[in-house]
Amino acid sequence: QVTLVESGGGLVQPGGSLRLSCTASGKISSPNVMGWFRQVPGKERDLVGSLTDSGKIAYDDSVKGRFTISRDSASNSVFLQMNSVKPDDAAVYQCHYAPLAFGRLRYDDVWGQGVRVTVSL
Repeated sequence: QVTLVESGGGLVQPGGSLRLSCTASGKISSPNVMGWFRQVPGKERDLVGSLTDSGKIAYDDSVKGRFTISRDSASNSVFLQMNSVKPDDAAVYQCHYAPLAFGRLRYDDVWGQGVRVTVSL
């Protein structure tokens, strides 16, 4: 099936930039959606941004205007460009892949292992 490999996490200063990458391998179904979620200890995992293979985008309100999600169809990769980062952006970020059926998530969705983003001087 599908596996996800993430990269790009690390330390970034407030106001700085960071780019997360996630590459899916295996049998990719279409249509599908790929996106990034984030979670801090003691809180729920929240959607950061998602992008379908047909170009439909969704963002959390807290990152609109600062983060940009994009995809590369040739490599089945999804990227999260994080600009003007804030301390509240610090979290473990997880890539997510889900085939779509009738506009809804299929059961065989896949999560990446997670990359940590630390925002500090």
